[in-house]
Amino acid sequence: MTTGFSFERTAELANGLGRAGVIHTPHGDIRTPAFVVVGTKASVKGVVPEAVAALGAQAVLANAYHLYLQPGPAIIDAAGGLGRFMNWPAPTFTDSGGFQVLSLGAGFKKVLSMDSARHTSEQVIAGGRDRLATVDDDGVTFVSHLNGSRHRFTPEVSMRVQHQLGADVIFAFDELTTLLDTRVYQEESLERTRRWAVRCLTAHARLTGERPERPYQALFGVVQGAQYEDLRRMAARDLAAMTIEGRSFDGFGIGGALEKENLGTIVRWVSEELPADRPRHLLGISEPDDFFAAIEMGADTFDCVNPSRVARNAAIYTADGRYNVNTAAHRNALAPLEDGCDCYTCSHYTRAYLHHLFKAKEMLGPTLATIHNERFTVRLVDAIRRSITSGDYAAHKAEFLGRFYARRIASNA
Repeated sequence: MTTGFSFERTAELANGLGRAGVIHTPHGDIRTPAFVVVGTKASVKGVVPEAVAALGAQAVLANAYHLYLQPGPAIIDAAGGLGRFMNWPAPTFTDSGGFQVLSLGAGFKKVLSMDSARHTSEQVIAGGRDRLATVDDDGVTFVSHLNGSRHRFTPEVSMRVQHQLGADVIFAFDELTTLLDTRVYQEESLERTRRWAVRCLTAHARLTGERPERPYQALFGVVQGAQYEDLRRMAARDLAAMTIEGRSFDGFGIGGALEKENLGTIVRWVSEELPADRPRHLLGISEPDDFFAAIEMGADTFDCVNPSRVARNAAIYTADGRYNVNTAAHRNALAPLEDGCDCYTCSHYTRAYLHHLFKAKEMLGPTLATIHNERFTVRLVDAIRRSITSGDYAAHKAEFLGRFYARRIASNA
């Protein structure tokens, strides 16, 4: 079947894992490695889609859980899919809602800890508390964070919702565990996710057949297994070999809680087991050192809310590290947020102006800061891609990370 979706490798690192390539979708190509900008509710907070395109984003990702609750997938389906609904003509992704299900069930705010030493089991797993989501072998029952109404997601429901949303890349429904879940629970959860993956492939085949007039949607299986090498490798092998009704996964997501210091190692375990001719998406990553670690070990695309989230709190990324523009040091700084940056914000406004906007609590402050941070992140991954193609990856990595973390290195010296 002609799908309009494929992946080709155009360059490789010497280790045989890191690579540059192109993902072809019905709504355009994505040159990889690539950062996919997050627009959770079909909107990058405070930024119009035209500005997202202007800052260099190749694709956006929205969240199936949030769009299911509001405005509802039927409305987006009637509009012609996510891209048309939000006036975004380029490729789109939707995740399955698995992270939101975890955060509701675990009761741990909106952040999944990447450091098991910083949080207790009670904080992450929410033992003894009223949970907003419960997992069973068939699916997840959850309470809406909007109005308290009860809902149920199964693999079939997630596939139906994501087909209605119409993104170019969708993800299989999975259970996301925390670093503090026991080994026994990790094994049980991994088997549950494997069975759900079978059901997702089956439902995807049926729904694709029912809607032949719509562009093909690529389905990515999600590799879980937390910090355990044997579980990660087993999950990757299972998903790579999985074929239902003649269909296999078009690509793969790497999900779950990852200890930061082991991120590259975990991505390597997975990449060594997955087929090289299909793309790999690492969910929820955006710090500079994490990009280098993951790309080097075979990850192709990434998404994370962090660039826009920290921007709303006045945090600014630059090649020389991160700073807060709302501090007194920037009150009279009539210079751009980052010297040499080509984003709209740096081309038109000063640190002093953004300092004023944040102090005055003007909505424009977070918008302009978001444009800069998203541009910084997109540009960072684009530069890594170019360094792979040109053969200068090692030198680029050393130069960029040495400069970005110079103050941290100096303080630890």
